[in-house]
This record gives sequence, structure tokens and C-alpha cells, in this order.
Amino acid sequence: MTYMQLIHKLSLHLVLAAGALLLGACAGTEKPKQLDLGPNVPLIGVRTAWTSNIGAIAFPLQVRIVDNLAFVAGSDGTVAAIDTRTGGDLWRVALGSKLSAGVGSDGRYSAVVSRDNELITLDGSKEIWRQKMGAVTLTAPLVAGGRVFVLSADRSVVAFDVVVGRKLWQQQRSGDALVLGRSGIVMAVGDTLVAGLSGRLVGMNPLTGKTRWEAQVANSRGTNEVERLVDLVSGVSRVGDQVCVRAFQSSIGCVDTVKGSTVWSKPASAATGLVGDGTALYGAESDGRVIAWRRSDGERLWTSDRLRFRGLTAPLLVGESVIVGDEVGTLHFLSSKDGAPLNRLATDGSPIVANLELSGQTVFAVTQRGGIYGFKPE
Repeated sequence: MTYMQLIHKLSLHLVLAAGALLLGACAGTEKPKQLDLGPNVPLIGVRTAWTSNIGAIAFPLQVRIVDNLAFVAGSDGTVAAIDTRTGGDLWRVALGSKLSAGVGSDGRYSAVVSRDNELITLDGSKEIWRQKMGAVTLTAPLVAGGRVFVLSADRSVVAFDVVVGRKLWQQQRSGDALVLGRSGIVMAVGDTLVAGLSGRLVGMNPLTGKTRWEAQVANSRGTNEVERLVDLVSGVSRVGDQVCVRAFQSSIGCVDTVKGSTVWSKPASAATGLVGDGTALYGAESDGRVIAWRRSDGERLWTSDRLRFRGLTAPLLVGESVIVGDEVGTLHFLSSKDGAPLNRLATDGSPIVANLELSGQTVFAVTQRGGIYGFKPE
């Protein structure tokens, strides 16, 4: 069973930071019964505009959208910049190294991390340098401001010069020996580098790595290291200076990145990120319930049980539609008002494995088999 298959069966993946050892534990032996969705009755028009392929994906791929380009990668080390309007390649390159994390890009420079713990940086389709990392990396690097920022599984954050690969600084955190084997959070908010470190969102000076503030989203609890895992997972909702995040299987919360303080935090149980706007947040819980929360205080607005036990992705919000992918490659379009079904479309039958993205009017989806799909409204 592959890494991504385990994710879509709601399995727990851990990394032993000291030894960079991946562990896995499946949750349950018999899968609960899914609801019969019945025939699809489309209430909104959506069509498959184009398809492409990047090769099989067995790592936590994060798609990066810059203008009309999508930067994607396959497990075998293929990296591509795809025009989201047509599905055609701007460029495609084979790095010759299997990947564990990617893709980060500012539109010109792109970065991925190999299973050999090498940070590999490209200028367009040309590889320009590699640097050995000290630990397994599962989070796509952030390329911004002439730097490459890397969050590794040992909770270290390292900055490199994007042109020459010179190491600029490193911040190292101590913590539990076990950390989550999923992609985390490293992003820019104004002039602050923001990273998820355990159950905290941490703001840093991107020039020096010094901490500016820390905001607690979740507290470790439980009787063992596994139960105490509360790492923040990729997929955030940012509106202005407020960033809302999910802590693994424990809570969701919003942080004011100017004050460096937690606005609110509420219990929630899932391993995928959030999406939202100025009014609401949306997420898929571990059992497949899709939930909307009020952004101002985290109170629940509605819950949909129709897609339970289908291994859902983090949602994408497009207009008045909340879109989630599932473990058989179906995209489900739900109403943002109440979760009612609006449409659903199939891909290649394998799980949707990367973050769903919007580029212009194109919804961008990637499957475990490497299928890349562009969906557009009719």
C-alpha cells in the first residue's frame, strides 16, 4: 500500500525526527459503509476542459499556482510548469531523483526536495543547485523574496539564497520525537515568514529567522506520543492579516498575524486543511463530514453527512461552491450555503492527492496516478 493510499484510508503517518523514519498505522480494519449518492443531478454546469499527466504520485504533493501557471511534480522527479488555460507544458524536466516534497515556486525559481533529503532548485527548467538537508522534508519549500525557505520534519526552518544556494540561517525547535508525516505550513504574510511548528503558528523575520510571535492553536494531550501530535497541516485560509489553520486531529483556529495572537480555537478532527472567505471556513473531517464554521468565532454553520467515509481532500471554495475530491477521483461540488450537492465529476478512478487549486476560471486537480485535470464552468 502506498503512502497516499494510506492517507486516503485515514491512516496515521508519522516521521521519527531523530532517525527520519516513516511509520504508518491504519485506523480500523473494516471500512464503514458509504451512503448511496444516487444519480448525479447537475445544478451547475462544469466541464473537463483538458487533461495531462505528471506520473504516479506517492508523496504529499502541493501544487503551486502563479498567474496562469501550475507547478507540479511526480514521484520520479519530473517537474513541470503547466498552462492552466490549455493544459500544455511551458516546460517539463526530469531531475533523476525521487521526490518527498514540492513544489514551491515564485514563477521563475522553483524548488523541490528529494527522498535523499536534497533541496533542488530550478531557474525555469534548468537545475541551478542542490543542498543537502538535515532531515526528511514533506512540506513544499516556499520561494519568495530571493530566498528558499524549507520546513523539515524535525521542525527546523532553513533559509537559502535562491540564486546560489548559500545557507542564510536556520531555526531549530525541540519537541516530541514523533512528528506528522504530512505537509505542513510555511508561507509569507506581509513581511513575516509564518510556519507551523507543532501546534503553534510562528511568525519569523525572513531575513534573520528570529521569532517575532507565536500563537497557540492546539495543545498536546493524550497518553502517548501519537495522541499528542497536534502539528499544523497544509491548507490555510487567509483573509487580510488573519490566517485560519487546522491542527492534526485536534482543532481548528484563526490567528491575527499582526498581533501574533490566537483569535479563537475550536475542537475538530481531521488531517486536511481549510478553505474560506471573510464569512465562513470549510473543511472535511476525518469521517467525511463536510463542515462550515463562522469565521468570526468558529461556531458551526452547517454539516453535510452525504460524503462520509470517502477519504475527502481539503476543500476548494469557488464562488458559491465548495469542492472536495475523494478516494476514487470524484470531485464533488457542494453549495457553500448549506452543503447541498450541485454536481460531481469523475477523473481516472484513483484518489485526488494534491490540493485542489483555482487558476482564473480553471479548477486544477491531480490524482494519485498522475492525472492532471482542468475543469471549467459552462
